Amino acid sequence: MTIDPTAPVLDILDLEADAGSPDTFTGRSLQQPGGRVFGGQVLAQALLAAGRTLDADRLPHSMHGYFLRPGDVREPICFAVERLRDGRSFSARRTHALQGGVPILSMIASFQEEQPGLDYADEMPADVPGPEGLTSVHERLDGIDHPVARFWAHEAAFDVRHVGDNVNLRPARDTSGQQKVWFRSRGPVPAGDQLLQRALLAYACDQVMLEPILRRAGRSWISPGLSIASLDHAMWWHRDVQVDEWLLFVQSTPSAQGGRGLGAARVFTRDGVLVASIAQEGMVRFAD
Repeated sequence: MTIDPTAPVLDILDLEADAGSPDTFTGRSLQQPGGRVFGGQVLAQALLAAGRTLDADRLPHSMHGYFLRPGDVREPICFAVERLRDGRSFSARRTHALQGGVPILSMIASFQEEQPGLDYADEMPADVPGPEGLTSVHERLDGIDHPVARFWAHEAAFDVRHVGDNVNLRPARDTSGQQKVWFRSRGPVPAGDQLLQRALLAYACDQVMLEPILRRAGRSWISPGLSIASLDHAMWWHRDVQVDEWLLFVQSTPSAQGGRGLGAARVFTRDGVLVASIAQEGMVRFAD
C-alpha cells in the first residue's frame, strides 16, 4: 500500500473550532525529530485560523509573523484570532498561537476580495532545468541511519528537488547564495480550497528559506556546531497557487550579520507565472 505523506499534514491543518468562542481554534502537531513544532506548520495553522473568521471570497495576500518560542509537539496549540478590521475590500486579522498560555507565534495577515487592477510580474529565469531527472531530497536522505534523515526521507509532505548541488549533507560548490528549488506536494490537495493551498505554500517554504545563508557561508545542514532557527517570516501571495503542481523557488540571501541571516524567494509556476514572494530572517550561528 502506498502511503501519502501529505495526508497527515492536511489532517493537522483541519483545526477544531472552540464551541464557546467563534474566533478560537485548537490545532495538533506533526511529530518531529527533537520534539519541536515545525515553524511552517504553525504558520499555516495561524493563517487558516484567521481565514476561518472571514467569508471565503477574501483570500490572504500578505502575512507577517514572528516565531517567539519553540513549540512542543506533544501539546495542543490554541489559535486566538483578533479581528482588526473589515473594510470594503480588505480585512486584517492577528493570530496568536499559544501553548501554556504564552505565544509561540504572533502573526498578522491581510485578506482581499478579488479585484481588477494593474497586472504585471517579473519573469521566471530562463533555461532552468525542469524537475524531471533531478534527485529529490527524500531520495538523497533515504537509507541514512539518523532520525532527521529518516523523517525527511519518509514523512516529508513535499517533494523537494534542487537545481544543481544542495546543502543537505555537504557545503555547496556554488557559494553565491543563489539557489533554485522545485517543490510539489507528494500527495493530492483539494483544488477548490485556495486558502488551504496558500497555507500549504507557507508550510512548505519554511523547509528551505534559510538554505541560501548556509550556501553562501560555505556550510551545510550538518556542519558542526550549527544552531539555526527561524525568527520572522513575511509572505505575499500574488496569484492563485496549486501546491500539488510543480513550483520553482528562486532564492537568494542579501545579508547576514550579528548571528542573523536573511533569505528571500520568488515562487513561480511551471509555466512561469509569479505566484508569491517570501522573506525570512533566521538565527544562524556556528560554534567555531
